[in-house]
Amino acid sequence: MIDIATEELLTLKDACHLLPRRRRGRKPSFSTIWRWALHGVRGVQLETLRVGSTLCTSRESLQRFFAKLSESDYTVQPEQKVGCRTQQGAAERVRRELAKVDAKLEEEGF
Repeated sequence: MIDIATEELLTLKDACHLLPRRRRGRKPSFSTIWRWALHGVRGVQLETLRVGSTLCTSRESLQRFFAKLSESDYTVQPEQKVGCRTQQGAAERVRRELAKVDAKLEEEGF
């Protein structure tokens, strides 16, 4: 949580200018920072605070965001996802479909 008494508030546009250049030598765009705040990255969301009509973050919040992302790079994820299903769920779905095909083949005498 952002503490306005101890943290330096930044607009999302100002936060873009603090970050290092990325692909093709460009700084992250405003929409990238907005997406990090709204949807997050790999389950980690950038902390924000609304000041009037302006959405703000802080240097410290950016630090926490990147630290959490870095931690998630080195931890084992519980289950890898296939689309929006887990591998286990997809395998179970395939087993059910095969069972239906087998039942149909038995009915037809194969």
